[in-house]
Amino acid sequence: MGTASFMDENFLLETETARELYHDCAEQLPILDYHCHINPREIAEDKRFENMSRVWLAADHYKWRQMRSNGVEEAYITGEAPDYEKFCQWAGTLEKAVGNPLYHWSHLELKRLFGYEGVLCADTAKEVWELSRKRLMEEDKSARGIMRAFHVTLVCTTDDPADDLRWHQMLSRDESMEIKVVPTFRPDRAVSIEKNDFPDYIKLLGQAAGMEITDFTAWKAALAKRMDDFGELGCRISDHGLLYVPWNMSKEDEIEKIFAAGLDKKKISREQEQKFKTAAMLWLGEEYHKRDWAMQLHFGVTRNNNTRMYRKLGADTGFDGIYNRVPMEELSSYLDALSQKESLPKTILYSLNPQDNAAIGALMGCFQEAGAAGKIQQGSAWWFNDHKKGMEEQMTSLANLGLLGNFIGMLTDSRSFLSYTRHEYFRRILCNLIGGWVQNGEAADDREHLITLIKGICYNNAVDYFGFELEKV
Repeated sequence: MGTASFMDENFLLETETARELYHDCAEQLPILDYHCHINPREIAEDKRFENMSRVWLAADHYKWRQMRSNGVEEAYITGEAPDYEKFCQWAGTLEKAVGNPLYHWSHLELKRLFGYEGVLCADTAKEVWELSRKRLMEEDKSARGIMRAFHVTLVCTTDDPADDLRWHQMLSRDESMEIKVVPTFRPDRAVSIEKNDFPDYIKLLGQAAGMEITDFTAWKAALAKRMDDFGELGCRISDHGLLYVPWNMSKEDEIEKIFAAGLDKKKISREQEQKFKTAAMLWLGEEYHKRDWAMQLHFGVTRNNNTRMYRKLGADTGFDGIYNRVPMEELSSYLDALSQKESLPKTILYSLNPQDNAAIGALMGCFQEAGAAGKIQQGSAWWFNDHKKGMEEQMTSLANLGLLGNFIGMLTDSRSFLSYTRHEYFRRILCNLIGGWVQNGEAADDREHLITLIKGICYNNAVDYFGFELEKV
């Protein structure tokens, strides 16, 4: 058997069945990107990008980490070095990234959007730079044009409750914009009572809600008002980034005292923090259930591990890691408390630690119920796990312990408009996984059923799960 060509049309597709499932079905499907960090302003203004450093490197901490691993000076990563020199440093890094998903993603992006069939490395950096710069000048390479090229139908951005949502309002009125762009409600700062800037943030939240927040009761009223505002713009999803889901019940009067202490900038103990967050998350979960919103819980992240670089560059700059002690008992207690009140919303669980796959899969089965297929979901392999092995392990675990056919599939979790190829990467891996099972006699070779399964996981399941007004395929 000869060596396959580098990332050819059958890239990652190891069997004939896998190739047929991908080329006959998955390849043509549209994209519903239900979790990303794209700036809605860039979509509203239909931003154009001068060069690859601006569209590729400016906000991608995945790439920043690998450039640091290659010994690149920070000036060429987040600093003031010229764009071309930054790009050359990335090209020199990429040639050493064999086995890293960035190696695949980067070349998929170059192929699909710019038609580049070669390999990016230090020797080809100038060639790729000139080609991509020329292509980025073309009329259809604006932010919206890139989204259209990848057949995107809907994008959910990630938005703070205190955001004025002006860009989403502008997009909702723009009749020329056929792609739906809706906000996601992410109240992390409203829950982070232990942070030094909590009182300042609560003032901003009050201003956004048009009210003064002086106690926990007013905090709830302000967030409910903002949920209404988000809902008017099509929001169907919330999102939380937590070390782990807390569980420490307390009475309402004690929560009011803790909230008052937080507003007064008093020291909040670890126990007080957990009590407040438990009360806050319970109330938020009930509110999401009332609105038929899905709740995303992202947990298992250790943030800002490098203090020196955090002080220099701030958060989300490539210095986060995996927390290896996520307590499932607390998560179970939280889900159970909402379930007892018949107020458990549709919930998507993401752990950054791949060792949690089986624990999540087992726990999900305890809270599934009628009303939504796969009401409790295991989110797609996330962040440090969205590589080939990580995706295979997540989907295999889900198949072993739950129903893979109800899975709502992939998302970009990205700040770059070029990242939609991550959906292609996922779809190839999905088709290869299922195709392999068919080839081995582990799954029936019923093409009609298999096509329905692939369409569901790649697109239709998410349409149904979130209740978006989109036509299924």
